[in-house]
Amino acid sequence: MDLVDAHSETVRDEADMALKILIAGGFGVGKTTLVGSVSEIRPLRTEEYLSEVGETVDDTRGVDRKATTTVAMDFGRITIRQGLSLYLFGTPGQDRFWFLWDDLSAGALGAVVLADTRRLADCFPAVDYFENRRVPFLVAVNCFPGARDYGADDVSRALDLDSGTPVVLCDARDRDSGKEVLIRLVEHAGRMHTARMLDTASRP
Repeated sequence: MDLVDAHSETVRDEADMALKILIAGGFGVGKTTLVGSVSEIRPLRTEEYLSEVGETVDDTRGVDRKATTTVAMDFGRITIRQGLSLYLFGTPGQDRFWFLWDDLSAGALGAVVLADTRRLADCFPAVDYFENRRVPFLVAVNCFPGARDYGADDVSRALDLDSGTPVVLCDARDRDSGKEVLIRLVEHAGRMHTARMLDTASRP
């Protein structure tokens, strides 16, 4: 490789951008499925089988067929366009693993809060977490077969979301659907970060 090629390679590496995104939500809502469906690498999963002991602390109503659960995180990567990749970190859904969230959310551009309309209240803790820490997020309603259909406005009102917080419908099993959710999040987070920078710059 000559000096020109080496310089071009360096410029290309510097131009590449990797953004950290969290995939959050309640127990059994589809976080592992979403990370796995969109990731272009083999996703890292930290799943364990549900045990009888866990039945006393995990609410499996509505997801009684679920056999495994994430105990640390899921990890995947997707390239949105040339020079822009997203590193996806799926959070554990059970209350007893929430102590991991602070470490996982450090440096994140934003978050996707997955919601299941059959268990909508399960995503309240994630919504509160990101609102309190001013982390940009959107709510993605995972449309499970047989679940009652609700529009984005209905979900927004039910969750009492701040004005401007996007709500989108998706199928966590479908790569294109999941990718569209991530693109919407990056756009939303970009607008919020720009607005905050302009607000800070305008202060005396």
